[in-house]
Amino acid sequence: MQDLLDVKGRIFDIQRFSTHDGPGVRTIVFLKGCPLRCRWCCNPESQSYEIQQMRQGGVMKTIGRDVTVGDVLKEVLQDRPYYRRSGGGMTLSGGESLWQPDFTEALLKACHENGVNTAIETTGFADRAIIERCLPHLDTVLMDIKHTDSRKHEEFTTRPNEAILQNARLIAEKAKKLIIRVPVIPGFNDTTAEIDAIAAFAASLPNVNEIHLLPYHRMGRDKYDGLDRPYLMGDVQPPTADHMNGLKLVAERHGLITRIGG
Repeated sequence: MQDLLDVKGRIFDIQRFSTHDGPGVRTIVFLKGCPLRCRWCCNPESQSYEIQQMRQGGVMKTIGRDVTVGDVLKEVLQDRPYYRRSGGGMTLSGGESLWQPDFTEALLKACHENGVNTAIETTGFADRAIIERCLPHLDTVLMDIKHTDSRKHEEFTTRPNEAILQNARLIAEKAKKLIIRVPVIPGFNDTTAEIDAIAAFAASLPNVNEIHLLPYHRMGRDKYDGLDRPYLMGDVQPPTADHMNGLKLVAERHGLITRIGG
C-alpha cells in the first residue's frame, strides 16, 4: 500500500461535492496533460502537462502542482460519508488521465482499497495496454465519442479517431460500466445525421445502453485570454434547448437511454 501512496502525478484542481461526472456525490481530480486540442475545450489549462501561469480575475495564478497518490487520497477520503450515502466516489478528469498511467492506475487502485467508487472521464486516446491496466480499478467509464468521421475529428481535435473507436469497443467489452458522452458542438457534430451516426456506433457496442449529449458552452472562453491563446470557436453560440431535444430523440431511436448533460 505504501508504494501506491508514493506514486507521483501532476494535477491542476480537485473539485469536491460534484453531482455530475458519475453517480452520487463525487470528488473530481483534474490531471494535467492531454494529447487532443479540441477547439471547444473548456479547460485549456489542462492540455499542457507543464505547470503554467494563467491570469484569473486580473491575477496571475500557477496552474498545476505535483502530488502523490497519498496527497490526493487524503482529500478524497474526507468525503467518504457522502459517497456512502449517495453512491458517489472519485472521478478522474483532465486533461487525459490515461496519459499519466502510473499515477492514474495507482490512485484508482488506492481508492478501491479504501472502498471508494471510481470513475474516469476519458477521450479514449491511449495505448490499449494502459486502458487494460486501469479498467480493473474502474467502476464507471465516461468516454467521449466526438465524431465517427476521422477526417473531421482530426480537423477539430488535431487527432484522428480510429484508435478511439477501437478502444471504445475494448472498453465496452471489459468495463464494469461504459457511458458514451457526446459534446454537441455547432458546426462540428450537431446535425441529426452526425448524432445518428454516433448513436448507432454507441448502440453497436456490447453492454452499452446509455448516452449523454453535452451541449457546447462558452464558460471556458476567459481562460484562453488568461493563457494568451486564441479562442478558436469565435462567436459560435450554444445549441438551443429545442435543438438538443431533437437530437435526444435521434439518439433514443437506437434504444439508448439518453440524457442531455452529464
